[in-house]
Amino acid sequence: MKQKSIAVLRIREMILQGVLSAGERVREADIAQRLGLSRTPIRQALPALAQEKLLVPSGKRGYSVRAFTAKESLEALELRALLEGLAGRVLAHKGVSGELLTELQACLKKGDAIFVKRKLSKRDELEYAEMNERFHRLIVEGADRPQLAELVEQCNFIPFVAPVHIAFDLLPGGGMFELLSYAHQQHRFIVDAILSGDGARAEFLLREHAQTQKQSLNLDSESRLHRQNQTKPVFI
Repeated sequence: MKQKSIAVLRIREMILQGVLSAGERVREADIAQRLGLSRTPIRQALPALAQEKLLVPSGKRGYSVRAFTAKESLEALELRALLEGLAGRVLAHKGVSGELLTELQACLKKGDAIFVKRKLSKRDELEYAEMNERFHRLIVEGADRPQLAELVEQCNFIPFVAPVHIAFDLLPGGGMFELLSYAHQQHRFIVDAILSGDGARAEFLLREHAQTQKQSLNLDSESRLHRQNQTKPVFI
């Protein structure tokens, strides 16, 4: 696995966990020491995280953690789920091309290979996140509704809303493995619904699917972040 990809994944998790707090300047040397990496992949990762809107420019060449609330992320995630549900309904009604089917099946196969081992390695974490992002993008693009796709992209600019945003070490024990394994089963059910032309079921499944991302990010309504937000703004 590329060192840059490892750095992106780990810094993303540090932001979500609050290890790096809102407004904090991200210092290459400090992050490199914490993660046991050289400064080069850290330097390469920071612009990528800025593109994800998790960091903002600070000073001449540096970056700071962007301030945002759990409420912002929840609202955008819920909207993305509604939009992707509509995309699934449209795709089920219009039909799936052979090329798109091949790509969706490749995502399912990749996920199956990850979970058959019954545990997640660091490489598996990155590969799952990339596969998950591709799976969702294929459905949105397959619907061929440019305005819908644009709205989804706008939602994905909100921190921790895009399908690639998963923090793998927030749940204790094997909780994350079980959660993501279930999410991947949902992928298969979604594809089955689309292939059978059942637009209503595809839409429902995609909306329900967002719940697993809420839980993986500890953003669900029962989460620690939600309880903290009852008394003060939360920055994640």
